[in-house]
Amino acid sequence: MILHPGVLALLLGGLLSLMMLASGVFFGIRIARRWNPQGAEAEQLSLERRCWLVASLVRWAIAFESLSLLLFLFTAERIHPLFVGAMCATGTLNANPIGWHLIWVKLLLFLLGSLWLVVHHLDLQLAEAPLTRFKFLTLMPLLLLAVVDLVLTSLYFSGLQPEVITSCCGALFSSDGRGVASELASLPIRPTIIAFYVVSGLFGSLLLVCRRVAGNLWRALLALSALGFGLVSLVSVVTFISVYYYQLPSHHCPFDLLQGHYYYIGYPLYLCLFGALFSGLVPQLLVLLKRWSLPDALLARVERSWLDAAILLLVVMLALVSWPLLVGQFTLQAYF
Repeated sequence: MILHPGVLALLLGGLLSLMMLASGVFFGIRIARRWNPQGAEAEQLSLERRCWLVASLVRWAIAFESLSLLLFLFTAERIHPLFVGAMCATGTLNANPIGWHLIWVKLLLFLLGSLWLVVHHLDLQLAEAPLTRFKFLTLMPLLLLAVVDLVLTSLYFSGLQPEVITSCCGALFSSDGRGVASELASLPIRPTIIAFYVVSGLFGSLLLVCRRVAGNLWRALLALSALGFGLVSLVSVVTFISVYYYQLPSHHCPFDLLQGHYYYIGYPLYLCLFGALFSGLVPQLLVLLKRWSLPDALLARVERSWLDAAILLLVVMLALVSWPLLVGQFTLQAYF
């Protein structure tokens, strides 16, 4: 199991990323004590040169950690034929419950790591690099998450036993079962569809408002709506989005969407979902960074680019969700 290419990529990539993040944290501690951007001493010049190198290593480490969730799901989907009773990634995750916790750790790494990359990009735009001390100190929680991620990844893949019979999505995402997955699968279709489009409309409206209107309150509301959009969208994937793509009223698995039978529609769907969620959080991050007296023109330009990205991703996701509902021949009239 460990010798599978996807597993090796996750373990080796996680180890290398952890080492690069650790170097960033140790260097960040030194910067916190000795960084003096107004100084021209030999030590300051040495710190500035090393800062660029270490930040580049950290950037690649965070990029890997941010994308490792997709690689993990792809690997779990690829190895499911090795387990008796598994028909998709759900069976692989059920073979060792640690995998479910690992998904949330990787999702948190994606959000926090991507926000760090935004801060790093801003810092590079300014000659005085005012965010240097801040961005290196904020690597500490990322390092802790990377440690947890690598430990859980190792425990998960080393604990997989192909001879153990596992359960698949038919049992987990069943309206007759127990647990959160079953409760989501048993939610009524019509109210969930209405809630999804209402929350998406609210999120999109706030994106348009923030694009035209200044004000910290609007950015805070946008961040809250982005989190609400992400939560409602994940619920909707289980409750009705997956059902319309599978054209089976009893099939609610969110992972079968990643299979070739359904044209790998899950990958663009989830990329748009989490991309829009993240892009909606960036304007609030920029509000918090104003305390470092960053140029308003730079903040406005960066914010607009992320707002435009969020609008585009939201539109694409709504198109992916609405297509089978509006165009497909499958209908759930009797289940409303």
